[in-house]
Amino acid sequence: MSISEFKRISLELLESADAAYVTTIDTDGYPQTRCMFNLRSKTQFPKLTGVFKDHMEDFMILFSTNTSSEKIIQIEANSAACIYYCAPKDFHGLMLAGNIEILNDPGIRETIWQDGWERYYPKGPNDPDHTVLRLYPKKAKGWCKGRPFQFRLTEPK
Repeated sequence: MSISEFKRISLELLESADAAYVTTIDTDGYPQTRCMFNLRSKTQFPKLTGVFKDHMEDFMILFSTNTSSEKIIQIEANSAACIYYCAPKDFHGLMLAGNIEILNDPGIRETIWQDGWERYYPKGPNDPDHTVLRLYPKKAKGWCKGRPFQFRLTEPK
């Protein structure tokens, strides 16, 4: 299978996985993994498909999280992160690695805002405890159709 085919299949997984598993490094140097909403999921977040339409080549990922969360402290200290998506029944997994960044743009918080998120951010999209994270992955590794794969990605200019 070609790299372009692995990329295509990986994008399909990115757009269909139920969750994203985000790993950051804690202050003691240990990986910390947690499950987060997969905002690229076309089924769960159909209103966000337009946000990602120009990011099919760079695989850009966004997350919504609490500013007060431990992961924010970890990212501020060490921005290295990886995100894992999987379809266990299909034996398909995708790990994307790079440096995650904290976005302070109120516009992006409003753009990705979803009905019901008031339970996490009672003051709405501009709640001081609402932060958006962005990752432009540098490399991808995974397993699909009985084969391992890997490829590099580049940040948009």
